[in-house]
Amino acid sequence: MAQKQSILGRIGQLTRANLNSLLDKAEDPEKMLDQLVRDYTNSIAEAEDSVAQTIGNLRLAEADHAEDVAAAKEWGGKALAASQKADSLRAAGQAPEADKFDQLAKVALGKQISFEGEAKQAAPMIASQGETVEKLKTGLIQMKSKLGELQTKRDQLVARQKTVEAQATVQDAVASINVLDPTSEVSRFEEKVRREEARVAGQAELASSSLDSQFEELELDGESLEVEARLAELKGITAGPPTVTAFPEATTETTE
Repeated sequence: MAQKQSILGRIGQLTRANLNSLLDKAEDPEKMLDQLVRDYTNSIAEAEDSVAQTIGNLRLAEADHAEDVAAAKEWGGKALAASQKADSLRAAGQAPEADKFDQLAKVALGKQISFEGEAKQAAPMIASQGETVEKLKTGLIQMKSKLGELQTKRDQLVARQKTVEAQATVQDAVASINVLDPTSEVSRFEEKVRREEARVAGQAELASSSLDSQFEELELDGESLEVEARLAELKGITAGPPTVTAFPEATTETTE
């Protein structure tokens, strides 16, 4: 019986003590979890076979006990019958025959005592085996429940692993973008455009300055012409009286 219980203990050790170390050493956690599920499933199947054998042995012991009890009862009945027969013969004055049946009664009583002894000796062991079998059944139910939990946990861990891998991929992509930021190229182009805009603005300012200077020259030229004109007028005054242009007087006609 201890051997049967050790099977359950070994399976428990597999799930408790070896799980973390197996996963830590696993290059592929998903494959290791799948292997763990397979091993646990196979161990449960092995435990089921062993527990079934234990139950079978218990049922045989129970059958043997029942046979011993039945045999004890049967031999007790035979002893009673032989004793009654002996009493009847002795009452009839057949003492030798009565003694013979009394001997048969003693033999039957011996058989009864023997079977009762075997049944009594087997009873505690059968009771203990019955308790153990119930515990093993409960253990198997718990292990099957744990197997379901392990399978669910496996699916959750695999999903989390894939999520972590996806996040790592995204983070690597983001890191590579940070190293070679495409916006830096846009910034360089923007700076180039700004320089070109500044150059064009400078040309426009320069052109505007040139136009202003031309207008200033025109204004200077106009002043020079006026100076020349006035100088000529002064010279005319010093040379003689100025020529006055006569304008005809306006005539007033009276309409009668």
